[in-house]
Amino acid sequence: MDLHLQLFPAAMAAWKQFSVLGIFLMCFLLLCDFMKRRRSWNRYPPGPASFPFIGTMLQIDHNNPHLSFTQLCKKYGNIFSLQNCWNNVVVLNGFKVIKEALVDKSEDFADRPFFAVYTQLEYRKNHGLILAKYGPSWKEQKRFILSALKDFGVGKKTLEDLVTEEAEHLCSSFSSKEGRPFDPHHLLNNAVSNIICSITFGKCSLYKEQNFQTLLNLLEESKKEESGFLTQLLHAIPALLFIPGIMQKAFRHQKELFGLLCDLVKMHKETWLPSCKRGIVDAYLEEVEKRKNDENSSFSEENLTLIIGDLFAAGTETTTSTLRWGLLYMVLHSNVQSKVQEEIDKVIGKNRPPKMEDQAKMPYTRAVIHEIQRVGDIVPLGLPHMTYRDTEVQGFFIPKGTTIVPNLSSVLKDEAMWEKPHHFHPEHFLDDKGQFAKQTGFMPFSAGRRACPGEQLARTELFLFFSRLLQHFTFRIPENHPRPSNDGYFALTRTPYTYQIQALLR
Repeated sequence: MDLHLQLFPAAMAAWKQFSVLGIFLMCFLLLCDFMKRRRSWNRYPPGPASFPFIGTMLQIDHNNPHLSFTQLCKKYGNIFSLQNCWNNVVVLNGFKVIKEALVDKSEDFADRPFFAVYTQLEYRKNHGLILAKYGPSWKEQKRFILSALKDFGVGKKTLEDLVTEEAEHLCSSFSSKEGRPFDPHHLLNNAVSNIICSITFGKCSLYKEQNFQTLLNLLEESKKEESGFLTQLLHAIPALLFIPGIMQKAFRHQKELFGLLCDLVKMHKETWLPSCKRGIVDAYLEEVEKRKNDENSSFSEENLTLIIGDLFAAGTETTTSTLRWGLLYMVLHSNVQSKVQEEIDKVIGKNRPPKMEDQAKMPYTRAVIHEIQRVGDIVPLGLPHMTYRDTEVQGFFIPKGTTIVPNLSSVLKDEAMWEKPHHFHPEHFLDDKGQFAKQTGFMPFSAGRRACPGEQLARTELFLFFSRLLQHFTFRIPENHPRPSNDGYFALTRTPYTYQIQALLR
């Protein structure tokens, strides 16, 4: 007992020494971590001054953010930071910077920001493919979509035949105008959307079905709801979503779109036969059934609804807008239109439908289509990314969880890479011998792990639709009509203003 009493004070003294040493060591480690973080944040990209609460939001033209970014780039360089209320945002500009981030450090930039708006729209934990967080579920969904697109024709002759048939319907619709002025927007949109509909739901022709037209209208209006100051403010301050009526005012069409897609899935499921796969929806329903007892499965009917929305949104608007820009540039540059027609007549003739194999013999037409995509600048900013971990770009420190905006427009209009970056100049994609030449600065489908999964589908549609239309028609500006503007407006995608043309049979 006496021995214990003698040892106790010594033990307490030793404990105090260890405690003091432990506290000192902890403080030292915290100080080292603070200094390390301070050094890292000293390397955070520069940017405009941030105001309390709203950050830099008032310094951006939210109707034309890519133009604002171009101006800020001149002042702060190719990597600069913004503050959307309390959210850190870094904007990447120029081919070298964007390639390093999205390609060389692909996984570091593979995540997506969380948008509370979509939770309010009843999306809950599932986010389809395009907006899904980076991780096992996203990888599983992407593998399925790429496999399903291939199974249902992408990259095969079945897709080529489908687009060729649709191109014939489109030419018939143009012919029915009998040379009268018309706006090609809805005819092009119907044709492109019907391809996605066929791949998704099965062979179909839904031009006159009310659900199909309603779907296209809701997609158009939903796109507009995703741009502007109010939308960005709601994304930045989710608490504002609880203001009565704000969701109905700001996102009414998106809510209606989600409801319609749910109804379409239910209607399709009623006629689903596991032994007969009509399209991607049937293949997805089969996966849902297979994994119904797997709690960790990312396959569900709710997620299917979002996947369908992703396919229609990504697979219709961008291709339709590109074709609209294409016809616009043809009427504004009649000499280019004539050269394309000469090449079509020489390689294909005036009657046989174009085939994808013809591309190899048509360098000028390929160059024109690529230049339409470049100058049209269809998706100037892509979709926002988010850093998956702490990382660096060009020596700048970017912490985990930072929203990343890749300014793809800055690549397509990079003055260091293009001879005439702001002009329509198909020779950008031709070498000295007149052969098609790929350009590293051509990045309309983004790049890296989040690059558009439908790129091959889009390329097939653009070549077959565009070449077939110019094989059949010569496009002109109608008499007594003003010359159409080659400018456009931004609403997630960059779209030409409404214009009218004449389609004259050749």
